[in-house]
Amino acid sequence: MKDKVAIIDSIGSNMASLEFALRRIDKDYEITNDTDLISKASHIILPGVGAAKNAMMRLKDRELINEIINLKKPTLGICLGMQIFMDASMEEDTDCLGIISNKCKPFKLDSDYPVPHMGWNKVHFTTDSTLTKNLKDTDYYYFIHSYYVPICNETIGVSKYSTEFSAVIEKDNFFGTQFHPEKSGLAGEKILESFVSL
Repeated sequence: MKDKVAIIDSIGSNMASLEFALRRIDKDYEITNDTDLISKASHIILPGVGAAKNAMMRLKDRELINEIINLKKPTLGICLGMQIFMDASMEEDTDCLGIISNKCKPFKLDSDYPVPHMGWNKVHFTTDSTLTKNLKDTDYYYFIHSYYVPICNETIGVSKYSTEFSAVIEKDNFFGTQFHPEKSGLAGEKILESFVSL
């Protein structure tokens, strides 16, 4: 697993797009829930779609919660995978991993802003980061989500729908994108390339 990405396959995701994206940048990967393989990987990706409570239950069932919290290698949460890095989610009042002190909130129902937020949006990068280097504020990224991470100290990229929200976060070795880099064309590919080069 040296110099290989471990994709944690626990919280529901369309793996095909992510696998294709990693193959496109010529990066070896393994889809696994095995703690031994995760600990031996050089990078870890936690992709996710669906509900926070179900995601946390699956991680608990697979005894992965402490494994993820204690990771010291570059770790990327995608969409729901980023959201559960927070203390909690208002979705079914769910306790999450507590890596970042914040709470996910639902988008307010608004006829001008249908929920879920689905489609292409720009991201404004607020902080220099090795993850987002060489990216422009004019690029678009693909989002699909009903809950969002409010802007916090760890926010390095901001997007706006009915309200501004965290599009990219960074804390120590933990990174997160609310959008799907694997579905975001060349700009998303650059983020994945930067991540696997950390």
